[in-house]
Amino acid sequence: MNDKKIDDFLKQERLPEQYRHTVFPWFKDLADDVFLLQKNSNTPLVIGLQGSQGSGKSTLAKLLALLLKPLSVVSLSLDDFYLTHAQRQQLAKKVHPLLATRGVPGTHDVVRALECIENLQQATESDHCLIPRFDKSIDDRLPKSQWSLVRGKVDLIILEGWCLGAEEQAADELTLPINDLEKNEDSSIVWRTYVNDCFASEYQALFKKIDYLALLNPPTFEMVYQWRLLQEQKLAEQSDKKNRLMNETELRRFIQHFERLTQHCLKTLPQRADWCFELDSEHTVVACHRKVGG
Repeated sequence: MNDKKIDDFLKQERLPEQYRHTVFPWFKDLADDVFLLQKNSNTPLVIGLQGSQGSGKSTLAKLLALLLKPLSVVSLSLDDFYLTHAQRQQLAKKVHPLLATRGVPGTHDVVRALECIENLQQATESDHCLIPRFDKSIDDRLPKSQWSLVRGKVDLIILEGWCLGAEEQAADELTLPINDLEKNEDSSIVWRTYVNDCFASEYQALFKKIDYLALLNPPTFEMVYQWRLLQEQKLAEQSDKKNRLMNETELRRFIQHFERLTQHCLKTLPQRADWCFELDSEHTVVACHRKVGG
């Protein structure tokens, strides 16, 4: 990988120069590991990228696709499989009002995600696969005419998502609320029980599709808000549909939807991931624990 391509990537993704020191050696080593794993596989591997909101999963997925050329790499985001706005409104009426908010288990079309991965893994040179796309600025799935089209055979699938690879919590762990959202808006424990039940079933079936898992591990949960705020500001600058973008107060409440499972991931996933990249507050990798590649 020459410096010009990395220069272009940093500029395109509006990344600071210090990100180059994360690319080399940390993410270049990851790409080298993945390349060798795929070379020795008879079917397209699924590489999972897990990290909290704003940790840099989407950026890393794009970088890996660049570093792994000439392999045919398809990147999928769990976010693109959100239920539509209308579907979540119906779920909110039927089960619990908090399910109107996208993000937690139970608000994704997991069946579609599984079908998409299976179609990509089985695709031949003459096949094509449609990939759903979700627009966070309008909080809704885009029409099919704006979905991505993948043509031909695929070598590698990257699936990124904030809760990939984790397991459900025990029922007794749900009892005590961990923030104001749970205390004031889910005192009956209906919402978090539904989320946990969904996570225990269909999501685990999806996670079994992941052959190897890479984790972007934040230094503390407190960093998640700051990172997600930067993400929202970037989204606002790129969009002309600002009616559904969140201000800081709305964002703080939004992140409380994810706090329980994010904290659970922070406790349990570092020991389970094949690559665990420890991040500092500036998104710089400071250490990596590897089960794959030595």
